[in-house]
Amino acid sequence: MSDQKPVRHLLGLSGGKDSAALAIYMRDKVPEMEYYFTDTGAELPETLEFVDLMEDYLGKEIVRLNGGRQFDYYLKLHNNFLPSAQQRWCTINLKLKPFEEFVGDDEVISYVGIRADEPQREGYISSKPNIKAVFPFKEDGLVKSDIIKLLEDSGLGLPKYYEWRSRSGCHFCFYQRKIEWIGLYENHPDLFEDAKKYEKYDEKSGKRYTWSQVIV
Repeated sequence: MSDQKPVRHLLGLSGGKDSAALAIYMRDKVPEMEYYFTDTGAELPETLEFVDLMEDYLGKEIVRLNGGRQFDYYLKLHNNFLPSAQQRWCTINLKLKPFEEFVGDDEVISYVGIRADEPQREGYISSKPNIKAVFPFKEDGLVKSDIIKLLEDSGLGLPKYYEWRSRSGCHFCFYQRKIEWIGLYENHPDLFEDAKKYEKYDEKSGKRYTWSQVIV
């Protein structure tokens, strides 16, 4: 008898629309699917609420991953320089590494919710040889309108933060547009103040390092 472990099927939920729609899409196609959510410690309340709703809908546990070290720890390692589109150390340390630790050396098929109408997200997918990424939406030609329909037909709808924000992620995500920073200020003033505390002025260079040049 072979003692070889079976291939694991994993789907990560970000709290956003695409990964949620993928979980709905694959639920009956891959009954052995394992679901996980990587909690950075800086999630929006609406994100955590939506993950709970997804867990009820799927009828399976969504494993909460946490690397044990949160944003502040890695910020110090990077000399207090905030992450950016060029230096996405936050994604690597708070999302990718906890996932790879969760996988270990197991053979894994990782289901990724990249749509047919969007580009590949570089730096967000593991390059470990035992992790094979697959893209069901791309393979089947599903685009944004299909994703919205999947969510609406399921009864879940969109996460509530989409009323004022265009993507999932930490409350201080540098990808936020200025109008979304204003949305954070209006909906979660406490989290807006928390984001501000990370901004700094470098006396040597005379530069101010900020998430975004927001004036409220």
